[in-house]
Amino acid sequence: MIEQLKKTREEQDLTIQEVAEYVGISKAYYSMIENGKRGLSYPMAAKIADVFDKKPDDIFFTHEFTNEKLNDKKIGKQVLSNE
Repeated sequence: MIEQLKKTREEQDLTIQEVAEYVGISKAYYSMIENGKRGLSYPMAAKIADVFDKKPDDIFFTHEFTNEKLNDKKIGKQVLSNE
């Protein structure tokens, strides 16, 4: 997730601050999400993906990400319910 989220943001020439403002969260909170230090709900994943005009699955639910996070209670349940 970390690499894909950051890559997507950089490909669209957006700063962390810009994405955070679009989503309605603090720069620090978004930075923690992008650095894998903070989990997020599916609705938040959808808001972030919308900034990039993508589906949440395109950014957050890649094969690598789901394998890493299946044991994470918040994300794991979302992943399992979307498979």
